[in-house]
Amino acid sequence: MDKQEILTKIKERNFTKIKFAVADIDGILRGKYIHKDKFLNALENGLGFCDVIFGWDCADKCYENSQITGWHTGYPDAKASIATETYRQIPWEDNTPFLLGDFSNDPKYAEAACSRSLLKRIAAQSEEMGFIPIFSQEFEWFNFLGTPNEIAEAGYKDMQPITPGMFGYSILRTSLNQPYFNDLFELLQQFDIPLEGMHTETGPGVMEATVIHDEILAAADKALLFKSAVKEVAYKHNFMATFMVKWNENLPGCGGHIHQSLWDLDKKKNLFLDANSTDGMSSTMQHYIAGLLKCLPEILPLFAPNPNSYKRLSGGDWAPRTLTWGIDNRTCAVRAIPGSEKSTRIELRVPGSDTNAYLALGASLAAGLYGIKNKLPLEIAPTKGNGYLETGNGMLPDSLEKATKKMAESEIANELFGEAFVKYFTLTREWECQQVDNNDPQWELKRYFEII
Repeated sequence: MDKQEILTKIKERNFTKIKFAVADIDGILRGKYIHKDKFLNALENGLGFCDVIFGWDCADKCYENSQITGWHTGYPDAKASIATETYRQIPWEDNTPFLLGDFSNDPKYAEAACSRSLLKRIAAQSEEMGFIPIFSQEFEWFNFLGTPNEIAEAGYKDMQPITPGMFGYSILRTSLNQPYFNDLFELLQQFDIPLEGMHTETGPGVMEATVIHDEILAAADKALLFKSAVKEVAYKHNFMATFMVKWNENLPGCGGHIHQSLWDLDKKKNLFLDANSTDGMSSTMQHYIAGLLKCLPEILPLFAPNPNSYKRLSGGDWAPRTLTWGIDNRTCAVRAIPGSEKSTRIELRVPGSDTNAYLALGASLAAGLYGIKNKLPLEIAPTKGNGYLETGNGMLPDSLEKATKKMAESEIANELFGEAFVKYFTLTREWECQQVDNNDPQWELKRYFEII
């Protein structure tokens, strides 16, 4: 919707409040309700939003290493712009209007800290090169009985999943909690986050869903909103949904795989497809894969942003640490899926469910474009067997500390995202490493279980 359409709808329905949110660097939506009169003014003039959202971590603890904001700046307002194209209504909140925003018009934050602004810049670079990026993120997540208070008061111990046992692709388990699963599918559709599919994954209480693909910015908006919406719908059933990557070391981790393709500017031709080649892959697709494999070790914190993320990237468990690619091979970091005009795409299997979608989708596109711009040859042979065992092409860093150091020193990262962003982001990841509490075996659950 454009501004006039939003104004008309709000006046016609006589809404008194609007819900508005922006993403912090962890991809957590920080928002508030706004009186309609203030909102109507903000449509034209922007909205003041305390810049502490870029100066604290996921637990609201203020960074001590922050440069962009902090006690030394007094935490002033940043000017948020409302993204009118994100207008939707929240069906489980009496159809309250909802919009996302970013800080694209406030240079101080747009360049260094605003992840949505960064993605917009990368998407614009793609279009300048003649490509429309079509993306989607799929998520796995665990569901538990109980409210946030009940689970926190129990110290995150003896948590009960909503279904028992390991039962992937189960039609029985979806029947067991049919009201919840029906609400997820139907309410998300009404919230303009249509699902391509949803099913149980292997693990007690685990679900997987894929949001229908869209142009990359809209796809990232939907990915962030999907996670928040699932948690809110779960609350209404006295469930808790967690996107923490590895809540239990004995159970599978949760992926946040990214599906992606490049199309021409008219969105009529899939530029990854070459029907005349032996494998159906165009040279553009091959360069793109080469770019992903080249850049992955340099920018891994954008796909694995927390210490907990690396417990999933353990060299198996459906989560790769090897620099591998293969055709329809789910043991590889990059799964190439050649097929029809509509279906030919790449699946990046490294990201977990704890990612900030703006950063993860943007990093994936930037890395692929790097391969195209530099005409990188796809010199790594496709893996035809178990990619977890194929270590000859290199390995991803095995901790956030190592991955952050590599990114902070990376010329490629600075080229892809700009020095200001790399500096800010890697400082936040250094801080995240410092929050590890080895004296508390529950520290990860307390920090990431609900919020991430």
